[in-house]
Amino acid sequence: MLKVIKHFNTALLALTALTLGVPHALAQDANYPNKPIRLIVPVPPGGAADGMARLVAEHLQSKWGQPVTVDNKPGAGSAVGLGLLAKSPADGYTIGLGNIAANAINPALQPTAFSYHPVNDFAAITLVGVTPLVLVVHAEKVPAKTIPEFIAYLKANPGKLAYGSSGVGSSLHIAMELFLQKTDTKMLHVPYKGSAPMMTDLIGGQVIASMDAAATSWPQVQAGKLRALGVAGPEKAFFAPDLPLLRDLVPGFDVKPWHGLMAPAGTPPAIVNKLSLEVQAYLRTPEARAKLQDKGIIRVGNTAAEFQAFMAAEFDTYKKVIQSAGIKAD
Repeated sequence: MLKVIKHFNTALLALTALTLGVPHALAQDANYPNKPIRLIVPVPPGGAADGMARLVAEHLQSKWGQPVTVDNKPGAGSAVGLGLLAKSPADGYTIGLGNIAANAINPALQPTAFSYHPVNDFAAITLVGVTPLVLVVHAEKVPAKTIPEFIAYLKANPGKLAYGSSGVGSSLHIAMELFLQKTDTKMLHVPYKGSAPMMTDLIGGQVIASMDAAATSWPQVQAGKLRALGVAGPEKAFFAPDLPLLRDLVPGFDVKPWHGLMAPAGTPPAIVNKLSLEVQAYLRTPEARAKLQDKGIIRVGNTAAEFQAFMAAEFDTYKKVIQSAGIKAD
């Protein structure tokens, strides 16, 4: 009997300590934020992703009255910044901007090369925006004017035609490989060191097609040098509303370079939810939509749970594409 009482008392003390700690934790979450927030951006200043992060930072700072500092930590395809984020305190005062490269493609391409798990080491907050890709072809060398015609053209010339990308394992490379897999067609891949040299050769006809960012491809379409066949994204392109969505014409094809807000795994759900709701509310404003469109970005804004599931699905999708295509890192 004494042993039973002793065990009961021990359990009661533990339960009491746990219960006393709950209000303290809840109070901390309710008071969030009460000090400056650091927003790690894994790319250099000046680009579209950096601009996106600064819009979010400015809104949170204005709304909550606490400084939100953008800390650019580029390097290794965004892995440097995401590695720092994964190892930061999980208290909501260090958050970051993840992306398709660092949280999906690169870890799938080089599974042992990263210091973090692309999904499990992060608490998703919200998917901020996506960058539409445009399937473009050489205006004179490619007779196809629609996606079905282009697919037929590829099937009539299996493995004889070449497409360009900004490099092995880039989102442009993976997007085109997924298109080829879903349409059961074959092309030669010519990787370049960036979009600029690839675009030069595409205009010159050294390659005949590419899945490229709208910011670099659309001006060439307007100039008549390239022909746009379709857009990869979650909705019709704001810059070309008549351009068909590739996912409507190619079942199973859904590629969109993305950027999303996340925190270290273990960040209290109440804090994650508070951040998610606030950023979602901002993204729904006409101001946010216009400012992001100016940067070539389509706003999204979803729940933390939806974004967490999206990240897991993206990693799984590109892992399968990479394995199926036999893509190896340089």
